[in-house]
Amino acid sequence: MIPLSHPGQLLLIEDHRDIAEMVYEYLEGRGYTLDHAGDGLTGLHLAVSNSYDLIILDLMLPGLDGLELCERLRKEARCPTPILMLTARDTLQDKIAGFEVGADDYLVKPFDIQELEARVRALIRRHRGEVNPELLRVGDLSFDLATLQVQRAGITLDLSPTALKILKVLMRASPRLVTRSEIEREVWGDVVPDSDTLRSHLYNLRKVVDKPFPHPVICTMQGLGYRLIDPHEKQTENRP
Repeated sequence: MIPLSHPGQLLLIEDHRDIAEMVYEYLEGRGYTLDHAGDGLTGLHLAVSNSYDLIILDLMLPGLDGLELCERLRKEARCPTPILMLTARDTLQDKIAGFEVGADDYLVKPFDIQELEARVRALIRRHRGEVNPELLRVGDLSFDLATLQVQRAGITLDLSPTALKILKVLMRASPRLVTRSEIEREVWGDVVPDSDTLRSHLYNLRKVVDKPFPHPVICTMQGLGYRLIDPHEKQTENRP
C-alpha cells in the first residue's frame, strides 16, 4: 500500500487502553500524528478545539457515548471532519444508528489494523478531494461515471443500465454494507419492485463482475445486505 504524502492528523477517542495503544503505535509508525482521549467529554473538547483530518471514535465511552458525541459534533459544532466509528456492536441497527448521527464509516471489533488504516486513508482522501469524483475505484474494479465505462483488471465489462446503477451504489459506499432497501431506493425510487428483482439483477451483475475473475468483489451479508470489497485486502465476510 502506498501511504499518503501527508498522512494526516488524527483524533483517537477510545477508552480501552490496549486497543488505544495498538492503534496509536501502528498509525504513528505509518506517519500519522495522533491525539488521544479516553472518554467522550475529553474527546468532544479536543474535536472542537483542534483541526483533524479524521476522528476514530469508539461507540461505548465513559462520560459521553460515541453516538451522542458524533451527533453533537455534526449538529452543534458543525464539524465536517470524517468520523470512523470503532465498536464491538455489530448489528445492522447499531450501524444504521451510527450513520444516522453522522458517522462516515463503521468498523467492528475485533478488527485488522491494516483494514483500519485502509479505511482511514480512504476517508481522508475523499475529504481532501484527492479522489476523482467521476471515477470510482475498488481494487482492480473501476467505474468512470462520465463515460459509464466499467473495467476490471483492464478488461472492459458490458453491464445493463440497472446493473450500472447497482454497481454505482455499491462502489460509492464501499467498503460499507448497503442494505437491500438502500439499493432498491437508489435504483428504483419509491416504486420498489418485487423481492426477486434485485436478486436477479445482482446475479447478472456477479456473472460479469465476479465470475470471470479469480476473486469476487461483491459480498453478501445474509439478512443484512451487500458490500463491495477489495479482494486483496483481508476480509471476514463470506459470499454464498
